[in-house]
Amino acid sequence: MTTKVQILTVAEWEAMPHGDGNRYEIIEGELFVSCSPGLTHERVLFKLILLIGKFLEKSPIAEAVANVGVILNDTTGVIPDLVVFLDEQRDTIIRNDRLKGPPALVIEILSPGPANIQRDRVTKLQLYAKHGVSEYWIVDPRKMTLERYADEGSSLVLLETLEGEDTLSTTVLPEFSCKVSEIFRPVGKR
Repeated sequence: MTTKVQILTVAEWEAMPHGDGNRYEIIEGELFVSCSPGLTHERVLFKLILLIGKFLEKSPIAEAVANVGVILNDTTGVIPDLVVFLDEQRDTIIRNDRLKGPPALVIEILSPGPANIQRDRVTKLQLYAKHGVSEYWIVDPRKMTLERYADEGSSLVLLETLEGEDTLSTTVLPEFSCKVSEIFRPVGKR
């Protein structure tokens, strides 16, 4: 007996509820559903938004947005935690309230559970490499580390794993830097 797997399209993904507390993504036609992120995840996301946002206010060369749909082809629509697209991408990447095409920087914050971790560390790493994302960060709140991958041809290669007082910088946002510890420090704490 043959089992037929239904390949979903971005049009079908767009029609999904998206407001029911779950995150729906399709990768190469396969549906992935995860529950809404926890408090630790959201604290880390907020800190990243503040740090990158503060930099972009002084150096307005890009835009950072959280939890926006990114369409990479007809069967792939994902919702990264945070993306940065450069001003020079603006006219080609913004389409109908979504981003269509690879942003310059994609940031995923690991959520607990083997399926979530596998998706960010393997599936999405390969996906973002395939579609030409320049840089990909995987942030691990449990270990308080940040892995920085960069495009090298047809793959994203791990450049460094940062923690504690290590300095994070990126070629995507020249002159941006922060201590990795700042990402994990709750707002209002010094």
